[in-house]
Amino acid sequence: MSNRQVHDLIQGSDEWLLFRQSHHGASEAAAMLGLSSKVKRNELLHMKHTGTAKEFSDWVQEHILDHGHEVEAMARPIVEELIGEDLYPVTCSDGDLSASCDGLTMSEEIAFEHKQYNAGLSSAVRAGVLPDEYMPQCQQVMLVTGAKKVIFVVSDGTRDQMEHMEVFPDNAWFERIHAGWAQFSRDLATYVPAVVVEKPLGRTPETLPALRLEVTGMVTASNLAEFKDHALSVFSGINRELTTDQQFADAEKTVKWCGEVESRLAAAKEHALSQTQSIDLLFKTIDDISAEARSVRLELDKLVTRRKVEIKENIILGGKRAYEQHIASLKEETGGPWISLPIPDFAGSAKGKRTMASIQDGVDTVLANAKIAADASAKAIRASLSCLREETSGFEFLFSDKLALIGKPMDDLKLVIKTRISDHQAAEAERIAKERARIRVEEEQRAAAKAREAQEAEDALIASIWKNARRIEFESVPYIQKAIGIFESGAKDWESDPRPRVTDAIASAREEMKNKLEAAKTRELEAKYAATKVAEQPAPVVTQAAPAPVIERTPIAVSRPVPAVHTDPIGAPTLRLGQINERLAPIALSAEGLAGLGFPHAATDKAAKLYHESSFPLICAALVRHIESASSEKVLRQQAA
Repeated sequence: MSNRQVHDLIQGSDEWLLFRQSHHGASEAAAMLGLSSKVKRNELLHMKHTGTAKEFSDWVQEHILDHGHEVEAMARPIVEELIGEDLYPVTCSDGDLSASCDGLTMSEEIAFEHKQYNAGLSSAVRAGVLPDEYMPQCQQVMLVTGAKKVIFVVSDGTRDQMEHMEVFPDNAWFERIHAGWAQFSRDLATYVPAVVVEKPLGRTPETLPALRLEVTGMVTASNLAEFKDHALSVFSGINRELTTDQQFADAEKTVKWCGEVESRLAAAKEHALSQTQSIDLLFKTIDDISAEARSVRLELDKLVTRRKVEIKENIILGGKRAYEQHIASLKEETGGPWISLPIPDFAGSAKGKRTMASIQDGVDTVLANAKIAADASAKAIRASLSCLREETSGFEFLFSDKLALIGKPMDDLKLVIKTRISDHQAAEAERIAKERARIRVEEEQRAAAKAREAQEAEDALIASIWKNARRIEFESVPYIQKAIGIFESGAKDWESDPRPRVTDAIASAREEMKNKLEAAKTRELEAKYAATKVAEQPAPVVTQAAPAPVIERTPIAVSRPVPAVHTDPIGAPTLRLGQINERLAPIALSAEGLAGLGFPHAATDKAAKLYHESSFPLICAALVRHIESASSEKVLRQQAA
């Protein structure tokens, strides 16, 4: 949520300076990010910590800062004419961020930022490229004020020496500025100021007394012995422990001084030589002093070089350790997952720096920017992990490579999550559909098998019903009545089966048995009637021959065959005519003969005639009736003859 405010402050006033101390100003953003060529990041930390602004010389204040305000005021009307709106200097804040605008329109949509003319910056602006040193200020102005653009102007207050360009908001810069000030605040909370002289002046050891030599073939006057004692004492008292810039400066100056001592001794020796050719003691003493001076010079020179390297390396190693500790703390926050980041170039930041303070500032600035980048990476990792937790619930097994995914931009990560889940769901749906189809086929097969079993059981039951119904062919009435009783007793169990074909078979069997009973009764009546007729006929009269003995003939009851009672065929027609003849051999039937018995073929298979298997018992019964009928008629004809 924005906490944007406009403050009634005059830039440069004591109230304005006090306000800047409690806020992070837009003009300080470049120094905070280590991009400023004028103020180092550590200098800004020191100023914020102590509450003191950087002091400038009277010349800089008059000829640069004050003059800058003058040309800014001269350029403002020109820019107002350019944009067609008035500009008002204003100080705004949003939380702890602030911006002191050189100008802002009443609609707060256009901001104005002015810099004094210089050839390099003017050339860049003319090309439409704003150097990174100036971009943080413009972006923070838009971040704080909500302006839609900044008119960045470089001029000397005149139209002839003026270049301008438009700068627009950049979310990447907004995030960088927020992260940078957050890291700056953390560093400020732990900042310990160190008093460092930017470039100390070295001091030489105590000045040695003037060496006086007078030689006339022999040494006539000399303080060489006292000089030696004093020089050796001075040499032994030179500091070899170098830690501060002041001590380094002293050592460097002493190295030069030792060289001068060597030169002076060499000159004294030359002067003595010019007076005499051989004064061993004089030369030996001078050589001893010179050798000691040279030894101290070389030792101190090496020590200076080595200690500079050691301190420089310690500063660089300190930056590396601080960065590693920061990374370790971020890994704890993310729970372990991490994306490897480029190693900060601490060594490069110290390259070319001549003082310990400048080396420290370079390493600290690189460290701060590296922490900002690491914090941004950790934030992205936490967001990615949160996204993975929330949007992959129930599908975690699809994202075993989450360490590779957390480095993707959020939109790409969400697309990967959506694609994988949808692909898995589609594959799972296809698998389930195939499984259901397989189960359905198996169920259909089981149902078909069960139906076949039920059909076969039903066919067997119906066959049993008909077997019981047809076992009474051509039996006597009492036998048929008894068989009907047995059939009815079994029918009670059959009737519990609800299947229509079974019920129809029972009804048809009952009807057929009823017909058979009626047919048997008819046969008995016809037999009795035939016997009565034979008894009533008069005996034959023989006139020419002796009477022949009377032969009593047993009457044979003749009745017409009872038509077979047909029921609905069971099953498909599969019984071939050839198979029927094989069963009835040596009797052979034709299709016409079976049709005459009342059994036309039900289907054909090429030339073969097909009949129902359930019709075979009926065919046999009809054939028997036909044979019996034919036999009875023959007997009657013989009796009648």
